[in-house]
Amino acid sequence: MLQPPRLRDAEWPERLRALGADVAAVVAFGQILPQAVLDAPARGSINVHASLLPRYRGAAPVQWAIIRGETVTGITTFQMDAGMDTGQVLLTASTPIGPDETAGELAARLAVLGAEVILDTLARLDSLTPAPQRHEAATLAPRLKKSDGALDWGRSARELVNLVRGCNPWPGATTAAAGGALTLWRARAVGGAGPPGALVPHAHTLAVAAGDGAVLPVEVQPESRRAIAWDDFLRGARLTAGQPLAPP
Repeated sequence: MLQPPRLRDAEWPERLRALGADVAAVVAFGQILPQAVLDAPARGSINVHASLLPRYRGAAPVQWAIIRGETVTGITTFQMDAGMDTGQVLLTASTPIGPDETAGELAARLAVLGAEVILDTLARLDSLTPAPQRHEAATLAPRLKKSDGALDWGRSARELVNLVRGCNPWPGATTAAAGGALTLWRARAVGGAGPPGALVPHAHTLAVAAGDGAVLPVEVQPESRRAIAWDDFLRGARLTAGQPLAPP
């Protein structure tokens, strides 16, 4: 097994060509591959990408599709070139995104679908006609940062819940709360009104008012503690309706 530390090292294209491979399949590889490496197999290199290209080019397509409220995503196989997810498309397969599905759950499903699509692509490679992408329709999905998970309670409840879903399992959607940072792992958008970030009554519990509607946390994790149910957190923190979730 070859495990090069850097595929940009000058000797690697020749070492790869010496393998005599017909085609290379690239899956979740974190380095930008130089053209000489992509061209080393006789029929080039094929990438499996977890979006319907040209939407969500980049390192975090699953997360950003959820964060931005998409209801459908999928898998694309494409002939790699020197750009970032810009090559000609070979096959696509779409799948709905569940209304409560997290990035981790969706990624697990797409991994299975991706394996099926790359096998189908390789089996049909002689008959497939690569199709150019519509570059003007492209959107980007850059690698997530910790700061991307910060909850702004002035945004709509639906946007905030999408952020919670898209940041699960990393980096987590966080807000300030009594006793330190609070990470929301699961939440639902519900009706409610009040100053953004304030606790408002909802059924037999409390929700957090947003810029439009309210967010009902389901599973949360106080700083330096394990994840717990929202109602358990409320009881421990002794919070009541009208109070801000975070201290002023």
